[in-house]
Amino acid sequence: MEQNFQDLKVMIIDDSKTIRRTAETLLSNIGCDVVTAIDGFEALAKIVDKQPDIIFVDIMMPRLDGYQTCALIKNNDEFKSTPVVMLSSKDGLFDKAKGRIVGSDDYLTKPFSKDELLEVIQRFAH
Repeated sequence: MEQNFQDLKVMIIDDSKTIRRTAETLLSNIGCDVVTAIDGFEALAKIVDKQPDIIFVDIMMPRLDGYQTCALIKNNDEFKSTPVVMLSSKDGLFDKAKGRIVGSDDYLTKPFSKDELLEVIQRFAH
């Protein structure tokens, strides 16, 4: 099932260096063009510049959390159709519901496996 996602631009927004590095390695290995950001503010600046095809955003971040970041992305006409996947270390119903309210397209619980990550990307990569 090893698929090639050549030229698919994926953004990972997480304040954890480990998560960013893990996701970046997994995604680079399958041909994705990976952009990382440490928080929502850095992400918003990079989104305009890099135009990612799919965005993964951690819920718990300083300054601007994942919900606020997702809401800002989804409220922007240019990026509202970009899939946003929430990342959380809690597999909570509340988090999933709140994510849906701000417009997230999916939800992934950390730590995620390579297969889980690929499955989500496959679902949104057209």
